[in-house]
Amino acid sequence: MKNRKIADIFNEIADLLEIRNDNRFRIRAYRRAAQNVEGMAGNIEDLPEEELIKVPGIGKDLAAKIIEYVSTGKMAAHEELKKDIPQIVLTLETIPGLGPRTAMLLYDKLHIKSIEELEKLAAEHKLAGLPGIKAKTEENILKGIAMLKRGMERQPLGRVLPLAQDIVEQFTKKTRIKKIDIAGSIRRWKDTVKDIDILAMSDDPEAAMQAFISLPHVRDVLMHGPTRSSVILTEGLQVDLRIVGPESYGAALAYFTGSKEHNVRLREMAVKKGLSINEYGIFRVRDNKKLGGENEEDAYRILGLQYVPPEMREDRGEIEAAMEGRLPQLVALEDIRGDLHVHSKWSDGSHTFEQLVEAARNHGYGYFALTDHTQSLGVAHGLTVERLMDQKKEIDALNKKIKNFRILHGTEVDIKSDGSLDLPDDALGMLDIVVASIHSGFRQTREQITSRIVAAMKNPFVSIIAHPTGRLLGEREAYEVDMDAVLKAARQTGTAIEINAHPLRLDLSDAYVKRAKEMGVPVAISTDVHVTAQFNFMNYGVSIARRGWLEKKDVLNTLEVDQLLKRLKPFGRKQA
Repeated sequence: MKNRKIADIFNEIADLLEIRNDNRFRIRAYRRAAQNVEGMAGNIEDLPEEELIKVPGIGKDLAAKIIEYVSTGKMAAHEELKKDIPQIVLTLETIPGLGPRTAMLLYDKLHIKSIEELEKLAAEHKLAGLPGIKAKTEENILKGIAMLKRGMERQPLGRVLPLAQDIVEQFTKKTRIKKIDIAGSIRRWKDTVKDIDILAMSDDPEAAMQAFISLPHVRDVLMHGPTRSSVILTEGLQVDLRIVGPESYGAALAYFTGSKEHNVRLREMAVKKGLSINEYGIFRVRDNKKLGGENEEDAYRILGLQYVPPEMREDRGEIEAAMEGRLPQLVALEDIRGDLHVHSKWSDGSHTFEQLVEAARNHGYGYFALTDHTQSLGVAHGLTVERLMDQKKEIDALNKKIKNFRILHGTEVDIKSDGSLDLPDDALGMLDIVVASIHSGFRQTREQITSRIVAAMKNPFVSIIAHPTGRLLGEREAYEVDMDAVLKAARQTGTAIEINAHPLRLDLSDAYVKRAKEMGVPVAISTDVHVTAQFNFMNYGVSIARRGWLEKKDVLNTLEVDQLLKRLKPFGRKQA
């Protein structure tokens, strides 16, 4: 988990430099390094210096800082920068939407001492009038504080899952475990997580529990028992470990996976059949005979249901579908044939075309769509028409050289504030694929945001709408958008909607994914790659698709490249 901690420090250094009005390229370098470190697949502390230097965005200077942190738990440069900035400023700038400069302004002008004091002043409209702060700003500050408080209760799956996996890895190294599973909302791939539930089987539960409470992650031990222990991690999350025997393992796994609503429905069905279900198994009430529990499928089978995959267990119609034998055959990671949202060094990505091809091939893909940003996104070094055409020449040449792989030339075109696109149609018409998305004007009204997206979908060259609600879990709320109107327009125009698989986006949400399926709107699952390790994020996107009941046929990038290109042909779509 040092990857995330180092990324957090680099981001905080960038914030501190921003407060000091430092060189913007230096600030950007730290933010890029943070992004690349957090996106790494392996543990950064395991890399020697010569390998660290090869990580995109990490040169000798930042590699030395990483090594320093791994060795000492601190970075001297970070500690030195913090000396000049009051701690409350660093606390305030953790509020989503409140930037470091605004945090410093509030401290300088009002000498704010706590988030609670800021919340009170904003609620009383005592901030408006300060430079750059209006009534709308006060409203956004209050929303940010509310979001921060929610984040203390639930954290993004993308941050909790790696932590849970690390705990399991460390735990199994310290003691002999016959079987182990992460349960709860993590196993259901819910986008945010309150705590971590782990289920295990061991011949020596006492030794296993002792190993668990002694893990380096543990800050406090809440409970230590022979078959159950609860701890608080240094990251603030609660982890519950339960040890069960083989005769009940399946029942316990189902019970502790949840959801509560799904489990209640199963118990209600059992009662009507003279049965009872709990974490120990499924029993016949009249004689308390145990009918099953060793396997997770037992309860479903005995109740006359199809087995319900964990991602679907939310009481959103899955019980009825399982009763009637019509559960969907959910899309799987191995069904994905390529990635349709990938960035290169030409904009804000970190790799060459060749490096991206190698990484994609290592994931078993036969293609990816190169979708660098367009010109108005200056911070991402977006492409002008001229640069886009130069890029096309290079991609065409490379496609002639590489065997059994295809780079689809596309772009992530910016949807501007008035709904127009950032590049002209004659340029977009030269591409294999066009992904359109919003990167500015997040605070426009619901009607404005919706009309922008609908206008983009009416363009005959736009194939996919990327990260449709703009949310960043734990950092930024979704913008106001009428997703029902967006999905209706998508159906009318044949435009696909993206599930952005980045763990801090997971955008589209599972509820709207299910709605898209019901409306017959095609979906693309893409990772928004900026670093090759982010190809590994595809499993997050597939799991959100599974939570939305998607099958292979519902997902564009389960198609082979020739079939995909036919589906994406610009003028093959019904116009709105």
